[in-house]
Amino acid sequence: MQELGIKSLVRAKKYRSYKGEQGKVAPNLLNQNFKATLPDQKWATDITEFKVTDKKLYLSPIIDLFNGEVISYTMTESPRIKPVVDMVEQLESRKPEDKPVILHSDQGWHYQMLIYQEALKRKNIIPSMSRKGNCLDNAVIENFFGTLKCELFYLREYKSISQLKKDIKEYIHYYNHTRIRLNLNGMSPINYRIHSLNST
Repeated sequence: MQELGIKSLVRAKKYRSYKGEQGKVAPNLLNQNFKATLPDQKWATDITEFKVTDKKLYLSPIIDLFNGEVISYTMTESPRIKPVVDMVEQLESRKPEDKPVILHSDQGWHYQMLIYQEALKRKNIIPSMSRKGNCLDNAVIENFFGTLKCELFYLREYKSISQLKKDIKEYIHYYNHTRIRLNLNGMSPINYRIHSLNST
């Protein structure tokens, strides 16, 4: 393959944030029920890693399970807790205060930390966590990471983190506003949300 200049697009090994019990583990409230009938009922989050030369970039998004829309995200060059908390804080204009929302994650150390769980509590967000070692419990956001990497990251030879950040930002905007999905009746996530709310 190297002699012919052929490059495989097989998905790389997933970044693993699980380091045992570092804090409080939440119950699995979602239990693989990814169906939401309205926006802001169920959200999912995770962290994925990108390698660029000798550097790394970590993307931490929140996806609404109603339409697959990325409603908040942060990017950082080290897997720290602050960008994960910042991702939650950015939900200020999105979060309906009158009803709780489930935010599902794996058991990564970030999500077990008290500072993260306190940020959820302040916004009336209920944490839910996958069972240890069961990637199917968070399959929706795993599929988003796979799509992003196959449609963007694996198609270019990135030389800088700054360029990758710029492209991911543009891709997420495209993913939310333009990229159509068959399971959304041929609409983009944002168009589907607007159409659904206007129909009720």
